[in-house]
Amino acid sequence: MKRRGIDTTFFTLALLLAASPSSAERNLVPSLERSFDVCPDRPLETEWMQKIPLRQAYQRVLVQDIYRAQNLERIVETDSCGCEIRFPSWDAAEAVFRERYASDERWEMLQASDAYNRRANGARPAAKAICEAAGNW
Repeated sequence: MKRRGIDTTFFTLALLLAASPSSAERNLVPSLERSFDVCPDRPLETEWMQKIPLRQAYQRVLVQDIYRAQNLERIVETDSCGCEIRFPSWDAAEAVFRERYASDERWEMLQASDAYNRRANGARPAAKAICEAAGNW
């Protein structure tokens, strides 16, 4: 008898959970528009980065990693977290990519991405503290 009661309760609970979407799912509205709480006027990636073929996405990732490392290090160097410091144009990161890595092999770019990620992760705690104090994190 108890076994049947447990099975029925479990079945009813499972049916209720499957039938009703959670409140988070009901409030989720997909959007393709960029929206940020902090520094909403961030510059767009350059056009070639946005249109890069999937097989070459590692190039885009490297530029993004350079950008992130540069920006976090700049925040620490200047002890400032204004939007123009935290999210400048992509020009400097793209210039580093073109000067140092554009002709490299894929595996070399992946190694460079790893190095820039380490740099960014090293600067992140100090940059975060500066930006949180400025209300810009």
